Amino acid sequence: MRILITGGTGLIGRSLTAQWLHQRHDITILSRTPERVAQICPGAKGTADLNSLHKSTPGFDAVVNLAGAPIADRPWTQKRRSILWKSRISLTEKIVSFMGQQDHKPALLLSSSAVGWYGDQRDDLITESSPARDTDFGSTLCQAWENAALRAQDFNTRVAIVRTAPVLSAHGGMLQRMCPAFRLGLGGRIGSGHQWMPWIHLQDIVQIYDTLLHNNACHGPYNAVAPQLIRNTEFTQALANTLHRPAKFVIPAALLKLALGEMSSMMLNSQRIQPEKLEQIGYNWAYPDIESAMRECLGKH
Repeated sequence: MRILITGGTGLIGRSLTAQWLHQRHDITILSRTPERVAQICPGAKGTADLNSLHKSTPGFDAVVNLAGAPIADRPWTQKRRSILWKSRISLTEKIVSFMGQQDHKPALLLSSSAVGWYGDQRDDLITESSPARDTDFGSTLCQAWENAALRAQDFNTRVAIVRTAPVLSAHGGMLQRMCPAFRLGLGGRIGSGHQWMPWIHLQDIVQIYDTLLHNNACHGPYNAVAPQLIRNTEFTQALANTLHRPAKFVIPAALLKLALGEMSSMMLNSQRIQPEKLEQIGYNWAYPDIESAMRECLGKH
């Protein structure tokens, strides 16, 4: 299968590319630095120009859209919001336009989104059929991102949307930011700690994309979250236990809101999310519980 990936050199993209190359798929990565693709993802081809692909390639069977500027590394100033919007919605619009211009139109668009789509849902149980509620910038961003991707359905392309929870990995993501404080014994809950906190292990998010790639019956949104529903206090305690450290500190919600503004919603929103559609197709999680996921990521077997 010939696959075009955007964001292929990121945390998820690197692992996904390695898996699909192992399966002997032909991988092209759209990147602002295509000269680095061969080094980061050996065996994949890199390009910075969609127009050159249109002229020189026979067509792609699938497009996997993972690109997007990091959303949690700095406050959402107006300038930052513009960058986040362009890196997601504007790029997705370009990708869909490119797909529509092809003589051999890709049969599948697998497009990334995030659980932020739902907004703050308090204690309500969320499935893929749940509406968004109490929307903030993060939710609005995800909704526009998904709407841009769904336009590929206009030319009979199967579109599957992956609403991704924060990813646990030994090599980046949320744990990389949290572990230094926890290793010093300075970790603890965020706000009340009562908010539900979805998560997913890197290995599972890769396998979920692989499942959606190969199952032609899969379309629409999928909650890429672990099946274990936990609150922030349980998550932080599991991290502290794995590192054999206490978790006695509290980051007050008011302090987060003062420091981060609306971006604090990413840590304070409550999202009790069930991966209903993945369960319906019989997906088998490699890391369904937080304790085994933490042990694998942090080398505490």
